[in-house]
Amino acid sequence: MTDRAHAEGHAEERAGAWSGSWVAERLGVELTGDEALTGLLGLALRRNPKRAHLLVSNVLGKHVPQSPSVVYGHGVALGRRVRDLLGADAAERAVVLGYAETATGLGHSVADGLGPAPYLHSTRRPVTGVARAGGFEESHSHATSHLLLPEDPALLAGDGPLVLVDDEFSTGNTVLNTVRALHERYPRTRYVVVALVDMRSPADAGRLDDLAREIGARVDLVTTASGTVRLPPGVLEKGQELVARHEAAATDPTEHPATDPTEHRVTDPTVVPTGRASAAATSGAVRRVELHWPRDVPDGGRHGFTGAHRARLEAALPAMAARIAEALPAGARRVLVLGFEELMYAPLRLAHALEQTVGGDVAVRYSTTTRSPVLAVDDPGYAIRTRLVFPAHDDPADGPGERYAYNVAGAGFDAVVAVVDSAADTPALHAPDGLPATLAAHVPHVLLAVVPSYVPRPAHAPERPSMLPEPLRGPDFSSYAPDEVGWLLQDLSDVTLEAPTEEREEAIQSGGAHYAESLPVEYQPSEQYQQLFHAALETSAARLARAVGAVTEIVLAERSPRPVLVSLARAGTPVGVLMRRWAQYRHGLDLPHYAVSIVRGRGIDANALRWLADHHDPADVVFVDGWTGKGAITRELAAALSAFEASDGITGFDPEIAVLADPGSCVRTYGTRDDFLIPSACLNSTVSGLISRTVLRADLVGPHDFHGAKFYRELAGADLSPAFLDAVSARFPEVTDTVDAQVKDLLSADRAPTWEGWAAVERISEEYGIHDVNLVKPGVGETTRVMLRRVPWKVLARAGAGADLDHVRLLAEQRGVPVEEVADLPYTCVGLIHPQYTRGATGADGKAVTL
Repeated sequence: MTDRAHAEGHAEERAGAWSGSWVAERLGVELTGDEALTGLLGLALRRNPKRAHLLVSNVLGKHVPQSPSVVYGHGVALGRRVRDLLGADAAERAVVLGYAETATGLGHSVADGLGPAPYLHSTRRPVTGVARAGGFEESHSHATSHLLLPEDPALLAGDGPLVLVDDEFSTGNTVLNTVRALHERYPRTRYVVVALVDMRSPADAGRLDDLAREIGARVDLVTTASGTVRLPPGVLEKGQELVARHEAAATDPTEHPATDPTEHRVTDPTVVPTGRASAAATSGAVRRVELHWPRDVPDGGRHGFTGAHRARLEAALPAMAARIAEALPAGARRVLVLGFEELMYAPLRLAHALEQTVGGDVAVRYSTTTRSPVLAVDDPGYAIRTRLVFPAHDDPADGPGERYAYNVAGAGFDAVVAVVDSAADTPALHAPDGLPATLAAHVPHVLLAVVPSYVPRPAHAPERPSMLPEPLRGPDFSSYAPDEVGWLLQDLSDVTLEAPTEEREEAIQSGGAHYAESLPVEYQPSEQYQQLFHAALETSAARLARAVGAVTEIVLAERSPRPVLVSLARAGTPVGVLMRRWAQYRHGLDLPHYAVSIVRGRGIDANALRWLADHHDPADVVFVDGWTGKGAITRELAAALSAFEASDGITGFDPEIAVLADPGSCVRTYGTRDDFLIPSACLNSTVSGLISRTVLRADLVGPHDFHGAKFYRELAGADLSPAFLDAVSARFPEVTDTVDAQVKDLLSADRAPTWEGWAAVERISEEYGIHDVNLVKPGVGETTRVMLRRVPWKVLARAGAGADLDHVRLLAEQRGVPVEEVADLPYTCVGLIHPQYTRGATGADGKAVTL
């Protein structure tokens, strides 16, 4: 049978069969709701461990080739309904956000129907030099991370309605995640959720209203049709077994998975490149079409698409369509314009314009390639009849992998116009097994059109020195090896900055000085205390190694495959070095690592952020600290980065800190939430590369300088920094298996911060008559700092706390500080600063000794 006859046969079969009946019969999946649903949707089986079925849209233009006027018309119609809902004034101020990869074209079409609204879509493709303005997760997808990369950071910052567009509204999780993430950063009073179909279950139906009440905003829903997918018990396992059975049969044409005599025989629907593909490619069957895409018009909404862009594209579309029409082979009656993953809108508009250009003589259809793995079954009651397989060709951030084009082979097309962006016009595209060659094995004529990938211009930044100094490194600054950490600080080693603790604190509390303008005298540990440090290190090294491995693996899995570690000097620095060592030991990665200063009440060093943005993608930066107490530094960093975005226009830095231990439940990236002794908290510079805490004083640090710190070279004989790192690193091999199991548990756990630590601190502050949370320092690490650098009042110890508190008890004895055991203490211990120093203490102005 010829391809055309095959296609006509398929059309006849489809006329009498719903393209979801095959899945419905075998899995017991039911589609109930509006009468239009079965015309809009078919069903297929995912190759996905999270969800068995796939709703296949007949009007989206992703998996099923469809008339471009139908695809575009559905999106525009939804946009007009949103415009009517909002009214003219609100519609003028609206912004439309579409979801990658499936709804990028639909969202753009909705924006066209809405009117003048600017458009942005999420992306899974990071772009070098473009800062991230946010991101969110799509839990059921095969690829979850969505990035927001607008060229203009202000695009999402307005107060007009935000219109979120997806192809289907199934559980609502993706939309809920998005709205929460964006509302926290860019709050507004109105949201509109748009989808082709609303398929929420009764259990999910009220969650949108709950969200609206939670954030105090109005949330509307606009859809073309609604219904419910009813899934029987065990459908996921049964679907996985069905996929496995049919894929096994497809690899052996002599085998047949059907055991039910009424079941349709399934032929091998997966079509892969053959020798014919290579021959076709070299014989000239694949030809380029020069589009002459209008200059400075984005290829889509990845970085934003404005009304001005829309007007320029509309003006250029007829000429581009004419060039494609001229390149089509004579006598072509059936043509497919095939887009590429997230590049859906540009091919859709080209296909729509081509349809209008060639008129009724040529049937133009539109669909796109996809990352989504779906089982193909050549049956009239199944939505995915055939599958072409080819390698990824755009150097994806998550590495190489298979890509797919569905319902193209055997569909009777005389020609395919493959449209890709220039970032995907790579040698892999033109390889013998690449997309054009794969298409040429099944379609007589293949045309390739390349749309230039839009790269935003660098954002304007306030005037500043063209060059900041390079990071300081050991052995000239710190006892760490030069590759272990670069200090984005200036060396103030020759300046006398130390003062006795009580004298220093009195000056600060009286309002005469800021804590960061001076340094405490370095604590010189007694022989007995040093013995305690070594004993604690020996006892806890393996536990520390597990926490280091766990937090590093979480960062690599969720934040970036090649993160830039930025420790908050100085407590975070040893942890950053250990995380870097783990990444090198376990994955062979040589990660950049820097240390920067953050000062409570004055924020993070803006010049250090500028240096980082000049040398790295801010989205790859992961801030690292040792532990959390009540979460004050977490809040400080978030506020400082928000202020930096507003002042410099540089976006993308994520305020989420990665910590070794999170006893305060203040972050979601941690190695453990246990409150235990981290030996690096026991000492000051002698376990932190001989570097002091950071200094910020106007006469020493100018507006274009990094914050300062001292290198205590004279303490080299007492330096334990390398010994601490080596003791923990030596345990890496023995904890690897444990780390793997721990990370698996953490990745599947709910790690949302509960801020339990903050609540406990508030309670303790009131119970002990302090009435100032800033004088309550929870956790082993913070209590140790109180004992070493503050004026301690008393220590609260959890009843039965063991060796983790030996060093605290010794320090308390040496300083005459009482230790009070408490039965229900949520931390191992809590240090209380003497209340006589409460005048002007800490708070937003930073006027206290904080550590």
